[in-house]
Amino acid sequence: MRDDLSPATSPLLTAHAGGRVRHGFFTRAGGVSEGIYAGLNVGLGSSDVPQKVMENRSRVADWFGVDLDRLATVHQVHSPRAVTIDDSNRMERPEADALVTATPGIVLGVLSADCGPILFSDAKAGVIGAAHAGWKGALTGVLEATVDAMVALGAQRSHIVACLGPSISAAHYEVGAEFAARFLEADGGNAAFFTPSVKEGHFMFDLPAYTLARLTQHGIATESLGLCTYADAEKFFSYRRTTHAGEPDYGRQISAIFLNEA
Repeated sequence: MRDDLSPATSPLLTAHAGGRVRHGFFTRAGGVSEGIYAGLNVGLGSSDVPQKVMENRSRVADWFGVDLDRLATVHQVHSPRAVTIDDSNRMERPEADALVTATPGIVLGVLSADCGPILFSDAKAGVIGAAHAGWKGALTGVLEATVDAMVALGAQRSHIVACLGPSISAAHYEVGAEFAARFLEADGGNAAFFTPSVKEGHFMFDLPAYTLARLTQHGIATESLGLCTYADAEKFFSYRRTTHAGEPDYGRQISAIFLNEA
């Protein structure tokens, strides 16, 4: 098992692991990519050297003590879709933004570079999940879909715990009036997640707070690591920071969770 990757971990998930669940919110540390992708870039959709991306993904799998073919990810499309993964489909990468499993020995991973990675666990039932929630996925229900898929596998809502990993903070997420209007049209209470920007007609959007609120409204115990991808270039890739810097592409970090045999 590799000890140079240094992922962040959740006290909440760890406390409820029951000896069966292991997880990590990985940073850029420990990877082989170079240049604008320097570090542990696991993004298959990036223009990084493919062999380096696969080596980085292999290192993540190795951290969990499994081979690369035990690492399951999806082709993320900012959707509300959650898929169930088992040994029959773990390598297929379907279009979805969340994945769940009750099959031991599979690592579930979601990629991010500002959007919120959320890891879920009901260790007692032996069901885990991972979701990629940008603004669109969160607004359209990817978090609830993940919980529903876990329940379908035998999890109990009252036993599910979830942690939000590194994502862009409100201090760095400026949006226009049309963006805010989408959320207010969906629910007037969403005004609580927007504060006026110094730029007229713009707002700062608190995606982490919105994400956690969607989960707690459905009875899920949650926590956030409080880590901002935009603010910490040494540790995290950030789509918005890359855009502001005029760089041509960006890497993706991974957040992953693993279920041991009972």
